[in-house]
Amino acid sequence: MQCGNCGLEQTWPRPSEAELQGLYERYYNFWGGEQDTTYTNIRQWFLDSALYRLWLKWDGDISFHLRRGTGRLLDIGCNEGRGLAIYARNGFQAEGLEVNERAAAVARARGFTVHTLPLAEFIPEKPYNVVVLSNVLEHVLDPVAMLTQIRGLLSPEGQVWISCPNAASYWHQVFGRHWINWHVPFHLWHFSPQTLESLLARAGFQVVNLKTCTPALWLAQSLVARVGRQVGQANRWLRSAPVIASLMLATRTLLLFSQGHLDRQMQGDCLIVTAQG
Repeated sequence: MQCGNCGLEQTWPRPSEAELQGLYERYYNFWGGEQDTTYTNIRQWFLDSALYRLWLKWDGDISFHLRRGTGRLLDIGCNEGRGLAIYARNGFQAEGLEVNERAAAVARARGFTVHTLPLAEFIPEKPYNVVVLSNVLEHVLDPVAMLTQIRGLLSPEGQVWISCPNAASYWHQVFGRHWINWHVPFHLWHFSPQTLESLLARAGFQVVNLKTCTPALWLAQSLVARVGRQVGQANRWLRSAPVIASLMLATRTLLLFSQGHLDRQMQGDCLIVTAQG
């Protein structure tokens, strides 16, 4: 459903908060406790390798894993702490906010401070220099309220780093209903560059930088969603490391000829925003 005034899109009908909680606990990422599988082991090896950093420079850094700095950083929706380890290596004092107790326990076992209360109830001892929302904002019931609460967590010169799917993406048009970033019902909001900038302004932020990129993983997943979907059955290809890795290499090669043009038109698959309160 699209707003006739500002153009902001949302998934409709929207599940209730209780329905979403049940869906997350049953299906989503670490909510199910996926550990020590071939997929997760290969993923962790890749994230810890120098190859990953080279890949980000080539493919696009939608999780801000190449950004170096100092100061206090809060990763909202940190899951089991994969990103926290990278931010800490990059110089930040990294903490997480994660409502999934099971995932938070794993991150704490890795040595990180992870808070498990809702954002609206979170009052830090000191403000943060950076708050990271890596593919989080599209999941929340009220994005303006979340951004307003985040502004209250930041130091005067603090920044919020946001990545989220781009509803104005060229690939959204190409794949239609098979575009992976519909992600029904978990993605409640579908932002364009204009609607996201408008929401940030409503929350008191000014955009410092806004750009797009198309991660090869997302394009590979959209391809798998189109060719591997079977009604009523799980799409096993989405968790096949050889299939996804092969498609990522193929799609990244394809993007060499189109990505620059799409990004200049703000039509890449992912929005990457830096904003300051």
